[in-house]
Amino acid sequence: MSNTDFVLAVEDLTVSFDGFKAVDKLNMYIDKNELRVVIGPNGAGKTTVLDLICGKTKSSSGSIKFKNRELTKLSEHEIVRAGVGRKFQTPSIYENLSVYQNLEVSYPKGRGVFGSLFFKRNEAVVAQVHKIAREIMMEDILNTEAALLSHGQKQWLEIGMLLMQEPELLMLDEPVAGMSAKERDQTAELLNRICQNRSVIVIEHDMEFVKKIAHKVTVLHQGKILAEGAMDKVQANEKVIEVYLGH
Repeated sequence: MSNTDFVLAVEDLTVSFDGFKAVDKLNMYIDKNELRVVIGPNGAGKTTVLDLICGKTKSSSGSIKFKNRELTKLSEHEIVRAGVGRKFQTPSIYENLSVYQNLEVSYPKGRGVFGSLFFKRNEAVVAQVHKIAREIMMEDILNTEAALLSHGQKQWLEIGMLLMQEPELLMLDEPVAGMSAKERDQTAELLNRICQNRSVIVIEHDMEFVKKIAHKVTVLHQGKILAEGAMDKVQANEKVIEVYLGH
């Protein structure tokens, strides 16, 4: 396997569950600062692909390279430390803590020499909390208890908790499910902002939302790539139309 300039290079990735190939010899390449959306009917293997990249599921064969580092041999924890962040469908925020505290507890522990002297670390944490809160449109509600947030704000807070760790690859599974139209628009703006200095992979069903964010769309079907490219090109693809209308 050669070195690549891709942030993520997935090659010949296969995983079988009881003889059923959920992901079948998949090849996918994500560029630096790219926002890729993965779409496809239910059971296409979309979530499984994210599970494989973040180490939650182990592949049967193939390679997943993140910045030329093989991830298939690493634990979930090591993959997070390498710079890969993953948001699952159900938010995992601390409801009884404030927005500020949720972000603060997400700051990576023990960076630098002996936590680089506590007060300096404190300043760094405060600065990072404010920077991320601005990105997720929550700087004016830092003291609000997370339980009181709207559904959309809870999703943004969870994205913020991941951003606190400065991942270079962020993966989001259906981030706008259950959101109001306004929140969906704000989430599109948020994702367009955060992919300016990191790569983002989004799984999504809402096609209007996909149009607002995708640099490139990958269509999965039965664990394989059916089509890939710009949204309008993919939407006009006969095979894609057949798969979607057939469901």
